[in-house]
Amino acid sequence: MAIVLFDTDLRNSLLPLTYTKAIASLHFGILSIRERWAMKTKLDVFVHTADYLQALYSAPSKGDHIWIDATVMADEALLNAILDLEINSCLFDEKGLIAARSNTDFISFKPSADLFNEQIAYTTVKRLQYPWQIMLWNDEIIREDFKLITRGRASQAISPTVNLLQSADVFIEKGAKIEFCTLNSKTGPIYIGKDAEVMEGSCIRGPFALGENSVVKMNSRIYGATTLGPSCLGGGEIKNSVIMGYTNKAHDGYLGDAVIGEWCNMGAGSTNSNVKNTAGEVKVWDYASNSYLGVGQKCGLIMGDYSRIAINSSINTGTVVGISCNVFGAGLLPTILNNFSWGVSGLKYDLKKAFYAIDNWKKMKHHALTEAEISVLQTIFDKA
Repeated sequence: MAIVLFDTDLRNSLLPLTYTKAIASLHFGILSIRERWAMKTKLDVFVHTADYLQALYSAPSKGDHIWIDATVMADEALLNAILDLEINSCLFDEKGLIAARSNTDFISFKPSADLFNEQIAYTTVKRLQYPWQIMLWNDEIIREDFKLITRGRASQAISPTVNLLQSADVFIEKGAKIEFCTLNSKTGPIYIGKDAEVMEGSCIRGPFALGENSVVKMNSRIYGATTLGPSCLGGGEIKNSVIMGYTNKAHDGYLGDAVIGEWCNMGAGSTNSNVKNTAGEVKVWDYASNSYLGVGQKCGLIMGDYSRIAINSSINTGTVVGISCNVFGAGLLPTILNNFSWGVSGLKYDLKKAFYAIDNWKKMKHHALTEAEISVLQTIFDKA
């Protein structure tokens, strides 16, 4: 038996982050959604997503599996209820199917409670619906992931050169390098991943998560609740932000209350506004409703995979940047940039040049653009 995390129509309201990946691949806290379910259930986890993305993911063998809405954030009670499901039974609420146990064919699966013999009503289910919730929930999720990952394990020794406030909530994985910096875990736990590095002079307040092979550059100032996923570079001033992976924000400049995808780059000196001059409600573009939605008093930048922002860019409050954008322009940048934007004047990126640039950035981190990824990008480009 395995877990299959399935996408629902909510993937449309999680754009631009889900243009190039399934919901289960979204990374915040310390783990991706897929990794979190794997750790909690001790089962293999597979992904059922949009047709044009499915080639990025393998399918399970035929058999009895547990199907779970990938947007569901399960507490212990819901987790136990899901694992206790009998064959051909399901959990549902007013928003639809939560989870089901079935031997349904992978290709023909439909997320409907009506297809199952036993339907069990369940309430108080938390679902991820909007990109900005990722940064709003990141404090809570880092704390939960920290307990999950560190339970029963011992941290690597912390160098005596580190200015350490409350060592009990700091966990250092094997191979990590940390010298002559300040770690303050009184405000939340601090997790440093395998072979990661925090360079000299950096000051970090928890909750904070640094992914495997990631680096915090010298003299950086990082506030909670911040996540730098695997193979990221972090530098300058960062606060309450999620950078999902393989992305560089390596230089001075402010990034706050932001959610950044994978394979992105923030040019030196680039800064986002996270609060309006009026201190009023920030409104952010929602792809599903084709309208602006109020998200609260603070929201900086939401940026899809493969996008890059030029040096010294001034990023407006509540800005949404699509995938594979090359962002440059004078003055305060616009709050919406469509997929494959070249600059900010409405020009479209040449697709071959986009592939070339993406592959070059991937090679810098010892990866390469795959045929499956090219197919995904071609599909998105044709609709842009």
